[in-house]
Amino acid sequence: MPQLWVRGIPLQKLKACHKPLFSELAEICECETDNFSIEFWEGITLQFDDHAPSFPFVEVKWFDRGREVRDRFAQSVSRYLFDVGVHNVEIAFICYEKDAYYADGVSFAEDLEQ
Repeated sequence: MPQLWVRGIPLQKLKACHKPLFSELAEICECETDNFSIEFWEGITLQFDDHAPSFPFVEVKWFDRGREVRDRFAQSVSRYLFDVGVHNVEIAFICYEKDAYYADGVSFAEDLEQ
């Protein structure tokens, strides 16, 4: 956690930047690099009369860390993708609530109660 779900970006371009990106994101989020993962989705967008490759889109699924961290995170992801030739990237953050997130049947909210 955080998880980046990516579509519309070639796998080779993700492989070219993910390690330095993860290092920077770890600094921004104040955690280890092994907390990050990328789910790669190769997609086609169906339109009324045609189809096309999906546009560059990143969903970040995480526990909210506030606006400042979110802004820095989005800027970092965008910069690394620009550097490998991916432009017009959209990024959306999906925030999990600790009381609605479970690992092995145990709510993350249990940490809050102790």
